Amino acid sequence: MSKPYVVGIDIGGTNTVFGIVDARGSILATGSIKTQKYTEITDYVNALHEELSRLLAQENVTDQIAGIGIGAPNGNYFNGTIEFAPNLPWKGVIPLAQMVREKFNIPVTITNDANAAAIGEMTYGAARGVKDFIMITLGTGVGSGIVINGQMVYGHDGFAGELGHVIVRRGNGRTGCLEAYTSATGVARTAREFLELRNDESTLRQLPIQEITSKDVYDAAVSGDKLSQEIFEYTGTILGEAFADFIAFSSPKMIVLFGGLAKSGELIMRPIREAMEKNLLAIYKGKVKLVLSELKESDAAVLGASALGWEAS
Repeated sequence: MSKPYVVGIDIGGTNTVFGIVDARGSILATGSIKTQKYTEITDYVNALHEELSRLLAQENVTDQIAGIGIGAPNGNYFNGTIEFAPNLPWKGVIPLAQMVREKFNIPVTITNDANAAAIGEMTYGAARGVKDFIMITLGTGVGSGIVINGQMVYGHDGFAGELGHVIVRRGNGRTGCLEAYTSATGVARTAREFLELRNDESTLRQLPIQEITSKDVYDAAVSGDKLSQEIFEYTGTILGEAFADFIAFSSPKMIVLFGGLAKSGELIMRPIREAMEKNLLAIYKGKVKLVLSELKESDAAVLGASALGWEAS
């Protein structure tokens, strides 16, 4: 292979992390810059170019990069743009792939962060060799990437697969979407609702109600707190019901779960599995694996973006 490395860039609301990755998914080196520090996109791209160039020179691989992949909120694969991302400092439509390509003179591909995670899982992780799967990222929000017949589903405009925004509780408009209930933020919100509406004893009552986090709920559940366990039951059931619907439209071989909430083990996996199987059409029962991501959380975003780099090349 004449150019044995790619670069993966993960753009987050706070930090941008980048890494040099080989074909086996080993990360040679990483670096980062503060996303929020740059209110002008040209300043951001200049800073990214400077820091990444320094890393490439340091590792002596400047001329060995086949492509650059970028995972970003509201990243559009078709247009190479970031479009109206609410948590980034730059507003409107940003032609980021073109700007980075012109700086480095290397092919660049961009997609949204959850799609990047799915591509990373397919290239290096639990979905290696799997042509039909759904990736669900359970973090501050709920992201998703859908792969059908080995291809990422982008839709006609590059924005397909926003499963976190599927409405799972009718009557509340957008506030009834999957993300509102099953993200880490959603779990904390459910905890506050349960505590306000009920009188059950719970160790969570010892905490300031507005400061309760999903980690607090997890810790309480593990220590035997019944109310906290019920919150996980409630959250997992909503996820499982939604997964049964998702399976009906794409018949995936597996659903891969990633993110902090997915690490709650059987507390979350059992109710997901039970609700999913209970609500599946008979033709799908027992066919879909529910698996955890095999990518290390700290590396996953960079690996996902880097997998796009091979595509770009």
